[in-house]
Amino acid sequence: MISIATWNINSVRLRADQVERFLLQEAPDVLCLQEIKTPENLFPHEVFEKLGYTHRAVHGQKGYHGVATVSRIPFRDFSKHDWQDNGEARHIGVELTGPGQGLIVENVYIPAGGDVADREVNAKFGQKLDFLERMTRWAEAIDRPTMIVGDFNIAPLECDVYNHKALLKVVSHTPLEVETLQRFADAHGWVDLGRKHIPAPERNYSWWSYRSYWRAKDQGRRLDHMWASPEAAAQTRGHRFVEETRKWEQPSDHIPLITEIDL
Repeated sequence: MISIATWNINSVRLRADQVERFLLQEAPDVLCLQEIKTPENLFPHEVFEKLGYTHRAVHGQKGYHGVATVSRIPFRDFSKHDWQDNGEARHIGVELTGPGQGLIVENVYIPAGGDVADREVNAKFGQKLDFLERMTRWAEAIDRPTMIVGDFNIAPLECDVYNHKALLKVVSHTPLEVETLQRFADAHGWVDLGRKHIPAPERNYSWWSYRSYWRAKDQGRRLDHMWASPEAAAQTRGHRFVEETRKWEQPSDHIPLITEIDL
């Protein structure tokens, strides 16, 4: 049994102490981070090294975006895609070579898409849709057991947001984004592990805005996901979210997700 976690940390250097606390408490074998906001040469390697996460793949850039996968399990770099076709650091893929050998773990940070759900007036929204379409074409050719995890920036189900009707025109829950994400799901037959193990309509949020008093209003959205190829999904034994991290001092606006898989 191995455990794989994902977390949009919203600056790994700013929250290195929180990552350390999480790793000591939950001890996942693999942790995929998004929005690390640092180039590789400034990544806090020492934090992970001392905790035994001696295998690291970092795809970062100064100040924005960036992804990193750290692991106690040996892996090899497997892929690095520019699905936005603009040089932003939003993806890194690894292949496990120790326990779980052969499993591909793809770590992705899909663009948020700006504030207006219209590509004619908001280029960022169009870039988000194009990113997903490129991912879809990539997924059609996958022929290995794979997990894709990260911040998808889309809450697909009605129960994945605190108020479905109020958010239908809000970027992250619009019908067009949901339809586009579904095409990506269908391209490989991905299994949504969050809903395999925490069936709808159970509450399963992963993000709360800094702009609202999140605990009182619980205005959450399920923007972070862990999906798997059908054969890999069949081997998963559990999935959970670690909501307490959102209560820590100066937290990320996202919380970690963890999946256990019997490999």
